[in-house]
Parts: sequence; structure tokens; C-alpha cells
Amino acid sequence: MKTLVKARLNLFVIITTFFGYAIACRGGGWEFWTLLHLLIGTTACAFGSAVFNQLSEVDSDALMARTANRPLPARRIGVVPAFVIGWGLSAFGIVHLWNMVGFHPGWIAAATIATYVFIYTPMKKLSSANTLVGAVPGALPPLIGWTAGGGGLAEAGGWYLFALLFLWQLPHFVAINWLCREEYELAGYKMWSNGDVSGKRSVSLAVGFSLGLGLLSVLVLPFGLASWPFVPIGLFLAGMLVATGQKFLRSGERVDFRRFFLATLLYLPLVLIALWAFWRV
Repeated sequence: MKTLVKARLNLFVIITTFFGYAIACRGGGWEFWTLLHLLIGTTACAFGSAVFNQLSEVDSDALMARTANRPLPARRIGVVPAFVIGWGLSAFGIVHLWNMVGFHPGWIAAATIATYVFIYTPMKKLSSANTLVGAVPGALPPLIGWTAGGGGLAEAGGWYLFALLFLWQLPHFVAINWLCREEYELAGYKMWSNGDVSGKRSVSLAVGFSLGLGLLSVLVLPFGLASWPFVPIGLFLAGMLVATGQKFLRSGERVDFRRFFLATLLYLPLVLIALWAFWRV
């Protein structure tokens, strides 16, 4: 079941939703039950969309070693039971958020599922721009948390969190794409890393997006979102990504691109903690 709902991958959804709520409540006003219902509903939505994603990609998953042992391609669960599970989780999550947390978290969660399942998933076979499209539903969870914590959709804070998650996903998934390039090509997915045997094109993209994260960390000042100590922290963390990417450019060793991927995993929780610590209330 953990594999069917992509529990490990969706941990990032839960974490970013939590930080969206925590940052919106930075000046106080935390409500335990609101937070609990928020995490329950968001988790259910994330798990449900993961099931629908796998239902759409059963044949492709069967072609890749990293996904061939998932419950659906391995025939440990049937399509109909998986559909019922996916539908039940998604419907419960949306209704739970709508009723127990608020209108905005509920409809943003519904939009997240719709974009992920009906736009991003089929687009993976059609265009390499799918990475940009897929970054949209991946960037919405902190906005769900932000609105649950009382933040308004018209406020810059929520959209800053959206931009941070959107931009972070690009170097993160470029690294995954290149490390799994041959399997993605075999399955027929259109990715930026396809055909990039040396990895230079992919890491150049990843470094470029990492520089964008550095620029984004500076923008908290003109928008009045966080105090100045966040800026050097944000620049340092983005610089860590750039330096790790540059190391791969010099060496061309697969292990160094894997280190870049691991650096993206380290970047996200650290930058969110720093943003919460220095958020203006």
C-alpha cells in the first residue's frame, strides 16, 4: 500500500503543506485541530492522486526497473480496486478539507489533483515541457497550507511559497530525469534529459534553475516578506546547489550528479525552516 500511494514521495507534500500553514500562522494563532484536519485531508488527496497517476502509467511502469515492482504493474492489485482506492482517497481528502478546514484549501486541493492527473500525467508522453507543467501541482500544497492558516490568495506570501516550490522542483526533477534517463526513454517519456548522455545539458539547466532560487531568496526584501538574515541563508543554500552542479560539470561522474540530487533534498527543508524563522509577522 505504501508504494501504491507513493508514501515516501508524498512526504514532501505533507511537509510543504505544514510549512505553508506554519508561515501563515507565524505571528500566532496555531489551531491544533485545523492543522490536524489540514494534514489528514492533504495526505488523502496526495495519496489518491498518486494512485490515479499509477493507473495511467501501468504499462510504462512495467518497462522501468525502478517502477516494475509497483503493485499495479506487478499485478499485486487489480485496476478496479486501485481505482476505488484512488477515488475514495481523493474524494475524502477534498471534502474533508472543504468542510473541516475551509473553501480555499478544498478547491486548491481539487485543482492540484486535476492538474496532476489530467494534464501533467498524459503530457509526459507528449512534450518535455511536462516538467514545467508538473511543477504547478507540486507547488500548490504550501498554498493549501497558507490559506488554511488564514493567509489570503491575494497576498504575496502565499505566491512566494508557490514560486519557491515551483522553482525548486525544476533542478530536483532534472536530476532525477538524468539519473533515470535510459529508463524514461525506454518507457517513451519526453524529458529534458533524453539523449543527454554526458549530462552537461541537464546539469546546466539544473544550475540555471538553482541560480533562480538564489535570486528568489533576495526578493523577500523588496516584497517585505522576511527579514534580511534570510537572504544570506537562501543565497548560501542556492550556492550549495550551484557548486554541486559545477562539480559534476568538471568531473562528468554520475556520482556527482547524484550528490546534486541529494543536495536538492537537503535544500528544501533548510530553506523552509529559515523562511519560517525570519518571516515578517
